[in-house]
Amino acid sequence: MSGGLDSCVTAAISRQNYELCAIHANYGQRTEKRELAMFNAQADFFEVADRLVVDLNYFEAIGGSSLTDLTMEVPDQDLNSRNIPNTYVPFRNAHFLSIATSWAEVIGAERIFIGALWEDSSGYPDCTSEYYKAFNKLINIGTRPSTNIKVETPLIDLRKSQIIKKGVALGAPFELSWSCYRLEQPACGTCDSCALRLRAFAEANLIDPIAYEDRAHYAKV
Repeated sequence: MSGGLDSCVTAAISRQNYELCAIHANYGQRTEKRELAMFNAQADFFEVADRLVVDLNYFEAIGGSSLTDLTMEVPDQDLNSRNIPNTYVPFRNAHFLSIATSWAEVIGAERIFIGALWEDSSGYPDCTSEYYKAFNKLINIGTRPSTNIKVETPLIDLRKSQIIKKGVALGAPFELSWSCYRLEQPACGTCDSCALRLRAFAEANLIDPIAYEDRAHYAKV
């Protein structure tokens, strides 16, 4: 759970059939403190007792992403671009999933839920169905034969507006989520993540409950 909108809805979905344990990663991202606060707020809302917060600040040393390298600029939104933006953190989700798999094997969990989605993402290569199918094969090969661990991606083929509608139906606390790549309060409204979120709320005919510096024109339908 990043503290973002997608993982918030994913938690709301998974708690219908599973007892939740929650993982959050601090990896040197610009909005690390805000994301951690929203993770804990969401975990409180969903009554998650078992939480694991991991520090992966080596991503700062690796660099290559404007989320972790402060010498790089977070670009303004370009929702029509199909190029991978510099906000992509190289192979990040593999690190998250590896930690989750290790913990799942220890505590006897059978499912790992992650709020990855493809169509409304920024084109990140670690947000595809093929990626998670491959990772599930790796888990099967690399864990004890007695385990039954599988990664689930319930949002992978949905548009973000559909995710918001599903979250509303499940009572997900969007006011306790944070998506901005740049700022911790208020959200900038002009990075890719803010733009995707604002556009989705507009398409769903809903008002995003968090504060923005700029609720820009491109968010409207």
